[in-house]
Amino acid sequence: MLYRSTRGNCSNVSSAEAIKRGLAADGGLFVPEKIIHFDKDQILKMSEMTYQERALNILEGYLDDYTLGELTDCVNQAYTAQKFETEAIAPLHKLYDSVSVLELWHGPTSAFKDMALQILPHFLVKALKKTGEKEEIVILVATSGDTGKAALEGFKDVEGTKIIVFFPSEGVSQVQRMQMVTQEGSNVCSIAVEGNFDDAQNGVKRIFGDEAVAALLHENGYKFSSANSINWGRLVPQIVYYFSAYADMIRNKEIETGEKINFVVPTGNFGNILAAYYAMQMGLPVNKLICASNDNNVLTDFINSGVYDRNREFKKTLSPSMDILISSNLERLLYLVTDGNSEAVSGWMGKLKNEGFYSVDQETKKKIQSVFWAGFSNDSDTLKTIESVYAETGYVLDTHTAVAVDVYDKYVISTSDVTKAVIVSTASPFKFNESVVKAIAGEEAVAGKTEFELLSVLSEKSGLAIPSPLKELDRKPVLHKEICRPMDMAEKVKRTLGI
Repeated sequence: MLYRSTRGNCSNVSSAEAIKRGLAADGGLFVPEKIIHFDKDQILKMSEMTYQERALNILEGYLDDYTLGELTDCVNQAYTAQKFETEAIAPLHKLYDSVSVLELWHGPTSAFKDMALQILPHFLVKALKKTGEKEEIVILVATSGDTGKAALEGFKDVEGTKIIVFFPSEGVSQVQRMQMVTQEGSNVCSIAVEGNFDDAQNGVKRIFGDEAVAALLHENGYKFSSANSINWGRLVPQIVYYFSAYADMIRNKEIETGEKINFVVPTGNFGNILAAYYAMQMGLPVNKLICASNDNNVLTDFINSGVYDRNREFKKTLSPSMDILISSNLERLLYLVTDGNSEAVSGWMGKLKNEGFYSVDQETKKKIQSVFWAGFSNDSDTLKTIESVYAETGYVLDTHTAVAVDVYDKYVISTSDVTKAVIVSTASPFKFNESVVKAIAGEEAVAGKTEFELLSVLSEKSGLAIPSPLKELDRKPVLHKEICRPMDMAEKVKRTLGI
């Protein structure tokens, strides 16, 4: 299986090379030259498999330059019951008769990013050996909160790599910030950026595109790569949990093999829901993919109008990991729905970079709308959803998952479609405890308390145990104290590397 750029201006590469590079040389994203397919019988067989076996089944088709033994090693090191505190790895919780929640936050950082970032370092280490790479890999990450900690934890002390994470100084929760600034490891660094996530992400993209910086790194024995969701090694493991959820529904006798279901995905950078689209293209019976945004509803507007316009007010919300106006992985979807029209994709991405917006043609818009439905939830609706679901079921949602539930309710009201649905839950409620406690216990319960004090309050109110990664986080020493302006990010990278 070879990989090509969405922009079509560089040669095809192996999966190991694509994972090592992260971003294509022409600025595009790597996509597989073909999509593998599973029939009904193969999907039925998955219902009898463990999560690890399901992962191996899917990964071996896309990463065929890795041996089966290498992939087995990657899977078995990444997905352990010790790391995820559950044998299921990604368990399903039945919320209502026709609605289940796919819990993707049982990993070491209590967020769904662990599903990919626990395995990506293993892919990368093997890729370096396969490609004969002599230079040390420098992983650059821009994060809206959860990716940063998950990447730092995944790459901590990994041989042949260094990792530098940039996060918005005011755009993450106290818990997210402390997870990053207390990160241990000989090869890790986290730096706050004055601004929002898009400032951090654009800064990282500028560094990747700076030939002078790349040349300086080369002189000093370094090479850039990315652990953001633009890296195919991040995206392909995410496909697994959509198949896994469907297989679990078969095993639980919730559905018949071949029966279509809906997935509802809280969406920021578009990687998570794109993995669902890949699963659908691979034969997973999907009726509709419901794209749930918060008040930064650039994706809702795009799916409904065909116009992507980031020229709008950036809003800080209670679901900060989705506070994004430039959804990088959307480029892959555009490539797929235009049957690989690199020229069109390059044109749209150029307009986005230079003018801040682009408009797709009617045929492309119709193709997208045939699969996707989009809506958004404001902060008030998010809190009400957490409150009502807790009152009705006793189940505690985090703010991002609550956005998905609220948008799903709006979808059902709008369409009357009651196809069985899976809500993709992306974070533990303990990561965003201030909002969650306020929703289920009222303003007085949070008054005068820090997020770390509220961990215990939420545990007492809900009867849930505080996840071990978050316990006593506030008592850890702060190891990373740097802050910079977006324009100074490249200099920070050089200084961190000592070049």
